[in-house]
Amino acid sequence: MILGLDIGGANTKAASSDGSFTRIDYLPLWKGARLVPLLRRLSRQAEPEALAVVMTGELADCFSNKRTGILSIKDAVEGSFSCPIKFWGVDGFGWTEIGDLAAANWSASAHLVSEEIGDCLFVDMGSTTTDLIPIKSGPKAAKTDFERLANGELIYSGLLRTNLAVLLRGVEIGGRRVPLSSELFAIAADAHLALGEIAEDDYSVEPPDGGGRDRISALRRLARAVCADLEEIGSDGAAEIARQARSCQSRLLTEGICRAAERHTLHLVVAAGIGEGMIEEAARNLDLECVRLSERYGSGVSEVFPAYAAARLLEMEPSG
Repeated sequence: MILGLDIGGANTKAASSDGSFTRIDYLPLWKGARLVPLLRRLSRQAEPEALAVVMTGELADCFSNKRTGILSIKDAVEGSFSCPIKFWGVDGFGWTEIGDLAAANWSASAHLVSEEIGDCLFVDMGSTTTDLIPIKSGPKAAKTDFERLANGELIYSGLLRTNLAVLLRGVEIGGRRVPLSSELFAIAADAHLALGEIAEDDYSVEPPDGGGRDRISALRRLARAVCADLEEIGSDGAAEIARQARSCQSRLLTEGICRAAERHTLHLVVAAGIGEGMIEEAARNLDLECVRLSERYGSGVSEVFPAYAAARLLEMEPSG
């Protein structure tokens, strides 16, 4: 049994190379959540014969810099598993500099998609960010998050954790333009829940107010984003904020896919992550063909694809 891990700042994801075992655990490292107990639990449950690891959690601001974060995560993994362990860097398992391990989860996904599907624009929308990776005879993205942000290959917008104040400067409510408060009052998960696009169980992150994950609680948070109570603007007003936030998020995604597809002359989009539906919608609006990885590998695998890809790539290693 080969297990893959994708250790992020907010979520730790796991998948076996055959896709029979998948798991997502919300573990906010920046809040001091302890990684080792979770890793030891996964070790006991999965009992892997080998482990492949990718990470993005080194960027969490509990670490003074990325190198410190990488070494902390690496130590936690190595102290929790007794099987052989390989860490995937931006260019593969054969990395030489510790910095090559930073934010390399997209690279594992893109290498597997390149092997199994071929040239395409690989788009993975998770809870926090969206990766847009051009693949033409192999991945063509920049190597660091800084460079990918600059190139439009990383969009800091995800299906759940994105602050609505980042998406929207203001909203139209009752014929009036109202600025949003810059406080963290509501997130994308509130908008998608209010619109019926995710279920309560899919609201897998901590609500900004620490409150409920039901629709009424989400509507209250949306109202608070314009410094109102739900009684002031009503459910319709709060839902209108959700619709405008969703529209803005969709526009950002569509524009990003359009730029990347045109720049690299790509006509196929491969969609992964919990935001697959939004990716497919954007591709359709651009008249691009779209393949959803949930239809190829199952929804459980699509939602943890970097972990699955790392496990598969280790399995494909000559010595694996």
